[in-house]
Amino acid sequence: MVPPDNIFGLIPTWVGVYVLATLMFGLALYILYRRVYTLVMLGQRENRFDQPLRRLIGAIPLTLGQRKVMQSVSIHDRAGIGHFVIFWGFISFAISYVLFIFADSISPSFSAALLGETGLRVFTIYLDLLSGVLLIVLLWAGLRRWVFTPHRLSFDLTQKNESAIILLLIAALMSLSLLSEAFLEASLSCPSEMGQCNNHAVPIGSAIGKFLTTIGIKGSIADALYQVSWWTHLIVILGFAIYIPVSKHMHLVGAPLSFIFRKLEPMGTLPTPTDLETADVFGAANVQDFTWKELLDGYACAVCGRCTDACPANISEKFLSPMHIAENLKDNLLSVGPAIAQGKDLVDDKPLVGSYISEESLWDCLTCGACEYECPVGVEHINMIVDMRRNLVMEKASMPETAANVLLSMEQRGHPWRGTTYNRTDWAEGLDIPTLAENPNAEMLFWVGCTGALEKRSQSVPRAMASVLKRAGVEFAILGDEEGCSGDPARRMGNEYLYQTMAQQNIETFRRYNVKKIVTTCPHCFNTIKNEYPHLGGEYEVLHYSEIVNELIKSGRIKPAATIQATVAYHDSCYLGRHNDIYDAPRQIAESIPGVKLVEMEKCRGQGFCCGAGGGHMWIEESRGRRVNHMRTEQFLETGADTVGVSCPFCLQMFEEGIGSVQTSGNAKAKDLLELLDESLTNGN
Repeated sequence: MVPPDNIFGLIPTWVGVYVLATLMFGLALYILYRRVYTLVMLGQRENRFDQPLRRLIGAIPLTLGQRKVMQSVSIHDRAGIGHFVIFWGFISFAISYVLFIFADSISPSFSAALLGETGLRVFTIYLDLLSGVLLIVLLWAGLRRWVFTPHRLSFDLTQKNESAIILLLIAALMSLSLLSEAFLEASLSCPSEMGQCNNHAVPIGSAIGKFLTTIGIKGSIADALYQVSWWTHLIVILGFAIYIPVSKHMHLVGAPLSFIFRKLEPMGTLPTPTDLETADVFGAANVQDFTWKELLDGYACAVCGRCTDACPANISEKFLSPMHIAENLKDNLLSVGPAIAQGKDLVDDKPLVGSYISEESLWDCLTCGACEYECPVGVEHINMIVDMRRNLVMEKASMPETAANVLLSMEQRGHPWRGTTYNRTDWAEGLDIPTLAENPNAEMLFWVGCTGALEKRSQSVPRAMASVLKRAGVEFAILGDEEGCSGDPARRMGNEYLYQTMAQQNIETFRRYNVKKIVTTCPHCFNTIKNEYPHLGGEYEVLHYSEIVNELIKSGRIKPAATIQATVAYHDSCYLGRHNDIYDAPRQIAESIPGVKLVEMEKCRGQGFCCGAGGGHMWIEESRGRRVNHMRTEQFLETGADTVGVSCPFCLQMFEEGIGSVQTSGNAKAKDLLELLDESLTNGN
């Protein structure tokens, strides 16, 4: 990319370069300011500027390392590799433009002085070969998107012409890069100080240049074509700067910002809204009700379809598409935002919820986090969805009947289990388990949770937990009738006020007993008390049972002895695995039990498939399509295992129902790992 000496022998090249760049970049910045910055800043304030060093350092592998893109590479989907090549091609050529266009146009020897003769030769050869590689990758990308189309690229948004435009523009850049080198070779006017005189310096460009010479394109003709291709190349480059802010490729700017301003807490943590007593509106109904980060996420979205393709609700034929949630919020912002930014009182005849986003899709969400795990650009879909649920519930009282019933039960009875005949201590009958009122100095509080205490099938899990802790000599106590619901179902369903009321009551109880350490058997309670109670002033050491029980086994305080003949397929609870990154401890518990053979489902760990109970769907009926728990049960049965191992009471119930409905023959069963462990400990003595 050696710059021409001048323009028509009159104007120095650097003048043309910098005038064009100033005009084009200036226009791009203006568009960014009007179309992006002013609209994003309509959002509510949210502190995403804390721990700046951690944010910047953590964003490096996510952006430069393309970690989120590469995590999805598999034998079924190698697109991440192509994206990685294109991304680093973009970075490589951006560096070359700074050196060979903006610097060398002023001082022709700058790049040679900076890189040295050998370094310059290596870099130019690398760029030449990279151009060829990128053209092949772009051809493959086009065939993959429009000919051999995978499911995630079959959605309406992923089939838009924008994708073709960007592929053609990149292909034009690579072609012009090669042609510039070829015409330069053919012109026989290589400046020796640029290290370009060796006709074999750039393999592809030199080969094309030789071919051009043989067909008579050389000398002044080649030189003229070289200048045309060089300037055309520059105009296309600068045109990108204008095209990016008005296209889906705004994610080239939005994604790095999204990663820098990412949530630093575990994925399962919902941000706590401002003081509900003084809030002008509950939740989000209009674009200005969302936080600025939620609005930014619309611009970060790459429209790649990964989130929707991984969404259990969408896979089971529900309306929900996380990609459409983010994109439709952005479309609404672009529609009404400019008027709002100008201070106009705009009454939109197409409200966000109802016109751009359906209520049904919001209630389809399981808050399982599959979308956020797969998203390569850091979009936080769950925050948006729960914000809109809050508005539906707290402002409009618009929700599914089953959701209304469970929220009413929580308000009136303090738990979501309507119709239960049990109280909070029936499960512990005959076990001689003290309450904190009886033993306020206990080593830890065992938080039982509503499901473990009040649902018949689930009661065996806290009984097994108590048995294991007693065998290990752990001093613990329960709250008994003083235990209330953690508030998780209310929060995920959108009743933030009810959640905060319940949480504050529990925090006050913890404060009264000076609770420091809590162990739970429910990942939902675990996530809420550990990650969200601190927002309300309740900070404790909170452990899921898999963490503490695994340590008890490792330390030798308990030792599974009796053989349990079972092939166990372990199911990752979303709120334990994806949301809190606990994958190994439950598996290590299963592997410690003699006779247990552990196998994996195809969708496991970070890519695990939800049981169907999250986001309040333990009680909310599914709107349409297949039942998610039936699909997950089929995935379990495909392994050939006789037992699905779980570490969540919601998952246990979902598999119990799923096995009963799906299994046509065989003796498959669902067991909590604690039940298997306790059986081995009990029968071993």
